[in-house]
Amino acid sequence: MNDKHDRDAAAVAEFAFELGVLKRTRRAGWWHIGVRDPESVAEHSLRVAQLATMLAAMEGADPARAALLALWHDSQETRIGDLTHTARDYLVSASNEQITADQTAALPDTARKTVQEVVNEYEAAGTAEAHCAKDADKLECLFQAVEYRESGYRGVQGWIDSSRESLRTEAARRVAEAALSVSTLAWRGR
Repeated sequence: MNDKHDRDAAAVAEFAFELGVLKRTRRAGWWHIGVRDPESVAEHSLRVAQLATMLAAMEGADPARAALLALWHDSQETRIGDLTHTARDYLVSASNEQITADQTAALPDTARKTVQEVVNEYEAAGTAEAHCAKDADKLECLFQAVEYRESGYRGVQGWIDSSRESLRTEAARRVAEAALSVSTLAWRGR
């Protein structure tokens, strides 16, 4: 291997270690209702990507692209953490696009461009796949709120209501309504 390939490989490895921080970064908003060990950003992002896949299929969009957008939607939180909506009112931060540009600056050109394009598309919300990925993010929050409510946590209704109100696709609205009427353990009976 030559020096450039070694530098490129090292840059990818370093970014992969940074992305590992998402496994340890907790979704902070749930602490407001007393959840001591809320899911991590990585755990949240996995179900967002899975939901985005299904929503895109239901909407006639590209499921793989929607999943890719969803997978990267919170990658910036390695640098800024998971800011609650309350905290955001008091802080000025860089855009997700700028954070991603900083995160990926040392990556090989093709990798850097790919990640930046994915984040830019998600943030611009101009494609059907981005709509599905954004709806999947809100829908996952609704699912998590329902699961926490089932576990005895009170005060989750605000998350449920705000998630439902922000959904754009018909598929996501239908899934949200279903999530509010089925048992969280219904899948066990199949």
